[in-house]
Amino acid sequence: MIHDVSSSIEIGALWQWLPIGYLLTVALEAPVLLVGLRRSLPDVRTRLMAACWLTGVTYPVVVIVLPLLLWPVTSYATYIAVAEVFAIVTECLLYRLVWHGSTRDMLVVSLANVVSAAVGWWLLGAPAA
Repeated sequence: MIHDVSSSIEIGALWQWLPIGYLLTVALEAPVLLVGLRRSLPDVRTRLMAACWLTGVTYPVVVIVLPLLLWPVTSYATYIAVAEVFAIVTECLLYRLVWHGSTRDMLVVSLANVVSAAVGWWLLGAPAA
């Protein structure tokens, strides 16, 4: 079933937030990846590129697509859970495919996502239901 979400979600606000949130997310996740992935990616530029690219792939889905799909039919907490699982699984799969990451690398990528999610939750909080 397709829901008409145009009246309940400000799509323009989602697009406005995209570049700001992307930069904040990279700023939070990159330090974790820069430190945690130095064994598998010795070159700091490659680690920084990985941080930017992984977030660049998942962030538009988390900020634009999932709110349009989930906010009309579920709680904010459910959206956050789905968005974080999506981001972690997708970024781990991409990292493993591109850089042949180890299990330890997947834990580092997961930790970076958890850090940004926790800081985002703390800064933005959950909107009233």
